[in-house]
Amino acid sequence: MNLIDRFLRYVKFDTQSDELTNLTPSTPGQYKFAQALEKELHQMGLEDITLDENGYLMATLPANTTRQLPTVGFIAHLDTSPDMSGHNVNPQRVNNYDGSKITLNAEKGIYLDPAEFPEMLNYVGQDLITTDGTTLLGADDKAGIAEILSAVEYLQARPEIEHGKIRVAFNPDEEIGQGAHKFDVKLFGADWAYTMDGGEIGELEFENFNAASARVTFTGRNVHPGSAKHKMINSIRIANQFILMLPRWETPEHTEGYEGFYHLVGIEGSVEQTVLTYIVRDHDRDRFERRKRELEHLVRKTNNEFPGCCSIEIKNQYYNMREKIEPVMHIIEVAEKAMLRAGVTPKVQPIRGGTDGAQLSFKGLPCPNIFAGGLNFHGRYEFVPVQSMEKARDVIVEIARLVANPE
Repeated sequence: MNLIDRFLRYVKFDTQSDELTNLTPSTPGQYKFAQALEKELHQMGLEDITLDENGYLMATLPANTTRQLPTVGFIAHLDTSPDMSGHNVNPQRVNNYDGSKITLNAEKGIYLDPAEFPEMLNYVGQDLITTDGTTLLGADDKAGIAEILSAVEYLQARPEIEHGKIRVAFNPDEEIGQGAHKFDVKLFGADWAYTMDGGEIGELEFENFNAASARVTFTGRNVHPGSAKHKMINSIRIANQFILMLPRWETPEHTEGYEGFYHLVGIEGSVEQTVLTYIVRDHDRDRFERRKRELEHLVRKTNNEFPGCCSIEIKNQYYNMREKIEPVMHIIEVAEKAMLRAGVTPKVQPIRGGTDGAQLSFKGLPCPNIFAGGLNFHGRYEFVPVQSMEKARDVIVEIARLVANPE
């Protein structure tokens, strides 16, 4: 099956995840998609196909050599982001992009404009797949799934390319940070793996944020405002004071590269109670721990002024996988060589976010991240160049070739 036809079929599945259901997978659409992929894997003739009750789908492309070679895995996630609807995705294809503004939805006045997204100009002359302006696209990470299966199909059709055993896996709920929680590393049985879940062409990532969430609760006291003097405690005002005590410039909109941040992602409040929800991120483990301690310090400071008003709950989410990849850096070298052989310039850079590969690395499966090719993930301005997807497929093929016959 053609790579792009495969991708366009996959994005029609509504697989938006939902962190509020407390289910795995968190939404039924993900399991429906996994079942369709399971059927496709059988049609392709893969072996050891398993789909468990939690929506984790695995399969094997057997080695075509009797030599003992490492088993390499390739992983992508089934779900799309909760940030925007993935229902009734209607992708549009722009052939031979000319560098101008692309109309996504004329009726709603929605455009993909290089004046706002200058990275578009890197793809002049290529073919772009965009949204229709009303949903996200789903290249994160259905592009990754399509690339993996197209690479497997490519290898099946060319038995002259020697390769070892290859494992593939497609998991639910990556977008809500739970994709690796029930991933059976022992069952997967790979020596190492790659998530095909990065952004634009060339990205190769083995560093990610250390991450935590923080829920800060402020308890107030409500009385009639006409007789409130020295009686009312307005939790909204105290919460606002707390917000302003955090460093103004250490937020996502003011940071880049290795710079960490505090990100206020939610506020729910009344005079009686206000809840602030933060995510805390930093690549450096020591700075990450200091950020959490700073939040706890500000809670104590608030309680000194308003006794018993403030409480905090901090939950660690994932850690920087670099410490798990450094002892096996040859897997990064393999990916870099594969990119060069596929005509792609590697861009080794830290992930300003998380990846299933981070959690999998800490579960014993070293798992750096390779580009899937898309840009502007999680929203209506998402797009993916066709040629980038083709290169991602080629990189997978070259990794398989290099593991069998290192340079």
